[in-house]
Amino acid sequence: MGSLSVWHWLIVLAIVVLVFGTGKLKNMGKDLGGAIKGFKEGMRDAEDKPADKAADPKGIPQQAAAKQADTIDVEAKDKPKA
Repeated sequence: MGSLSVWHWLIVLAIVVLVFGTGKLKNMGKDLGGAIKGFKEGMRDAEDKPADKAADPKGIPQQAAAKQADTIDVEAKDKPKA
């Protein structure tokens, strides 16, 4: 009783096909395949790019240091009610 047999899975598959239809299942399969393909390409691109190891004396990478130089710190205050 702990596991499902092949017949149980066939019944579940038949119900899923009846509920969603073959067209929607085919589209979901294409979308899932495209997402997996995109993920794999992104992972491969990330591995191919060399990491930017150059850092300033503070240990902050140069790109992050450049972004920090352009950042302006501000303090948000509540607007007084009129």
